[in-house]
Parts: sequence; C-alpha cells; structure tokens
Amino acid sequence: AEPGIRLKRYRGMGSIDAMKKGSDDRYFGSSSTVKVAQGVSGAVQDKGSVHRFVPYLIQGIKHGMQDIGARSVEELREQLYSGTLRFELRSPAAQREGGVHGLHSFERKLFAS
Repeated sequence: AEPGIRLKRYRGMGSIDAMKKGSDDRYFGSSSTVKVAQGVSGAVQDKGSVHRFVPYLIQGIKHGMQDIGARSVEELREQLYSGTLRFELRSPAAQREGGVHGLHSFERKLFAS
C-alpha cells in the first residue's frame, strides 16, 4: 500500500475466508469438504467515517417516504399493517423506462461531496 493511505479488509461472502467464518451455509458448502471460492478477499481504500454519509441516507429515506405518502415511520408502519401500502413488481422493461433514457449523455452523481 502507498504510504498514508488507509486500507480496510474486504471479504466477499463467497470467498474462502468468509466460508471459513461460516458463510458457507448460503453457498451450500457447510457439508462439503471441498470449498470452492465464489468471491474474493482483499483490501479497499478507507472512505472515512460513516457519519459523513448519514445525512444522505436520511434524505434518501425522507424522499422515499414522501413518494409513498407517509409523514412518519409510524404512519408508514400503519399503512403496511392496514394493507394500504403496496409494493409492486416491475418488469425489466418498466425499470429501464423508469430510469434515465433518451439522453445523449448524462452524469450520475449519487451525492454531493
């Protein structure tokens, strides 16, 4: 690693390291004596504290709740249990149509940094 760069261990759930720690159940390997990796282990550059991203997460939740029409988490919960909140399955074509399309080019920024 370069001097001054903080790295964090990364262990994909299908990696041998993760399987040794118990994730092999989800990859049908708990009863197998031979383990075959379906993921990787390595290092990723540390992006800093999660506290930096919390405001963006909160704003995303607020936008989602506004789209649903719930003013609070309690109201969202009431809608769920009363049956007024519904989830819809969308086909791949509907997902494409609902996304950005028809532009020559665009830039996607998930949040301002």
